[in-house]
Amino acid sequence: MQFILHAGEAPDLAALEQAIADLDPAVLLDADNTGRAVRISTAVTEAELLECLQRAGVRGAPLLTRVPSECCGGCGG
Repeated sequence: MQFILHAGEAPDLAALEQAIADLDPAVLLDADNTGRAVRISTAVTEAELLECLQRAGVRGAPLLTRVPSECCGGCGG
């Protein structure tokens, strides 16, 4: 699944990646040029992701937007 994290402040991407990687070692993160919008590609559920965000130190009520799949299925995955 893909999510966009909209954070008030740029989160610590290394801490965020490590928190999610404990559940999904294949997680991918990338941020926009401000660092406040982070795309997260992961196999964890939204509830698990919110828990990971708290462990990574993301404060307040982070806004997560689920992004529709961009997978074409061509690789068989």
